[in-house]
Amino acid sequence: MDLYSPLKKFFGFTKFKGLQEQVIKSIVSNNNTFVIMPTGGGKSLCYQLPALMKEGTAIVVSPLIALMKNQVDAIRGISEDNGVAHVLNSSLNKTEISQVKEDIANGITKLLYVAPESLIKEEYVTFLRTQKISFVAIDEAHCISEWGHDFRPEYRNLKHIIKAIDNVPVICLTATATEKVQEDILKTLGITDANRFKASFNRANLFYEVRPKTKEVEKDIIRFVKQRIGKSGIIYCLSRKKVEEIAQILQVNGIKAVPYHAGLDAKTRVKHQDMFLMEDCDVVVATIAFGMGIDKPDVRYVIHHDIPKSLESYYQETGRAGRDDGEGYCLAFYSYKDIEKLEKFMSSKPVAEQEIGHALLQEVVGYAETSMNRRKYLLHYFGEEFDEKNGEGADMDDNSRNPKKKHEAKDDVIRLLKVIKDSLQKYKAKEIVNTLIGKENALLTSHKTHLQPFFAIGKDHSASYWMALIRQVLVVNLIRKEIEQYGVIKLTKEGENFIENPTSFMMTEDHEYNEENDNSIITNSKSAGGAADEKLVKLLKDLRKKVASRQGVPPFAVFQDPSIDDMALKYPISLEELSKVHGVGEGKARKFGRDFVKLIATYVDENDILRPDDLIVKSTGVNSGLKLFVIQNTDKKLPLEDIAKSKGLEMSELIKEMERIIFSGTKINIDYALDELLDEDQQEEIHDYFMDAETDNIQEALDEFDGDYDEDELRLMRIKFINEVAN
Repeated sequence: MDLYSPLKKFFGFTKFKGLQEQVIKSIVSNNNTFVIMPTGGGKSLCYQLPALMKEGTAIVVSPLIALMKNQVDAIRGISEDNGVAHVLNSSLNKTEISQVKEDIANGITKLLYVAPESLIKEEYVTFLRTQKISFVAIDEAHCISEWGHDFRPEYRNLKHIIKAIDNVPVICLTATATEKVQEDILKTLGITDANRFKASFNRANLFYEVRPKTKEVEKDIIRFVKQRIGKSGIIYCLSRKKVEEIAQILQVNGIKAVPYHAGLDAKTRVKHQDMFLMEDCDVVVATIAFGMGIDKPDVRYVIHHDIPKSLESYYQETGRAGRDDGEGYCLAFYSYKDIEKLEKFMSSKPVAEQEIGHALLQEVVGYAETSMNRRKYLLHYFGEEFDEKNGEGADMDDNSRNPKKKHEAKDDVIRLLKVIKDSLQKYKAKEIVNTLIGKENALLTSHKTHLQPFFAIGKDHSASYWMALIRQVLVVNLIRKEIEQYGVIKLTKEGENFIENPTSFMMTEDHEYNEENDNSIITNSKSAGGAADEKLVKLLKDLRKKVASRQGVPPFAVFQDPSIDDMALKYPISLEELSKVHGVGEGKARKFGRDFVKLIATYVDENDILRPDDLIVKSTGVNSGLKLFVIQNTDKKLPLEDIAKSKGLEMSELIKEMERIIFSGTKINIDYALDELLDEDQQEEIHDYFMDAETDNIQEALDEFDGDYDEDELRLMRIKFINEVAN
């Protein structure tokens, strides 16, 4: 059978990718077909081409409206007639529905995309029963299996609906499915006779990295994204709240990012998805509601802010990177606290579901904490062997590039297992660790554990060491977590054997993923002991003097010393970078900054300076709210005492906030308040003083005026002065 001329005619390709040709032959020959093909392997073509070739309409069951819209647009793009592909779902009105039915009846429609919920509707089933259906394709078929990572109950019913419409061949497609999920899908659909095709799961162009998730995670993400400005990326978070937070933090740090989650209305979701596809933004921050079937070939990185609930989800989500076989960076942030949160969340579910959930989570922990080749670990999970020496993409992960140190921990494992056994296997991880390090608490005391001879036998190591060991011992199945009594640790048969016949246990060292122990971030801020480049400080101060005399203002009115020091620490070479320097806002950067960034760029070039990639993360929080409040209320000319009182501030704190605003280059007018305090002559006297002064130091001004004015008056006048001459 000739598949090449239709392939060329409809899609313009001259050859098939991977298993596509065999799959398409199976469908065209009316066989039930089961396809497992990784994301980016060309799954959609497997049913699109046969649908265009065969007589009648192919029904494509798909879980997401966004995905359907995406695919319908693509198919309409290759045909003269828009009716060639249609969507049938809750978003259509009556007129649109009758148009769809008319096009199917006239034989125009080759592909009809439906959500499983729509397919259940009696009116649709009755209509489709009277039409010529070529086959039914079920995309994202893992949704059928409760062992799958996206289980949807309405998918379980598909077998009966398909039978009610017509006895046509069924093709199932999924990008991830373990043996267990595969069997479940075939059984549920009653197509155990299907031809099965499984492509390799190895995406050799993807680089996998897992980093410890610390308090600095937002900063880490911003730095990562800043190094890839102009490249497309997806950041996954588990909660809607976190999606909004991260999107906002990226936006205030000058990154084009949009949020995407099920809580946004449909119009906004479509708009944000289109912005991403049309490159009007670089980053989508999303829950897992985003991405299924998004056909964007040049996503360059996928970041997991929160570790996903299963390796299937992880594989599916990371698989959205590098579909064009170009660079694809998969970065996951991992903290065991997140796993505990997910476990807690599961404890309200039925026991059968909990068991599945815990088993899936355990695999994720294994992946995050493994010191072996991550690609090998992932592929093994999907039943595929990988040669970590010569396989394609063998060195494309952090563990292969930077192997972790290990040490022999056989004796520690024995101590750990014995404590679990001797304390009668009734404790969760935290209590086991407290027992080992000898930390008493109410629970241990009530069981009299603190009086036992094994209490504190592990006090030579820290709590985080024992916690890390527990996790590594869990991964190799020497212990397990009890489901019924949430989180209680029990020995397994293998654990019992280990106590009797211990063997070598190599513990991975730097995998104590906790807040205190993060060497992956080098902070170049003052607090981390960074020192400003003295030579550059001198050059910048000379320039400041020149700029000041050209503008007819004192040097401190251009940039204050702390700002100069910070420039010599961060080496900003654009106005945007300069506006992130301490005490410099956008206004000030625009007004005075050009000469400064030019000087710094030349200096960096001539001295071969490696610029730090650190940056100040602008917060979206309280301070920006207070800033806005102060600006709005001084505009309204409210008494300063009232402004301070309404925010619970002392006068000196309000003045400090106004100084912060003014020194970063934003105008603020407090003339009305000063007119109440000081007459015209007094104001002029202080203004002239600041104009001629070497420095804007308030103590020096107090000394100069020797009690004529108090500190608040001088600080308020300094604000008025900077506002007039510098901003």
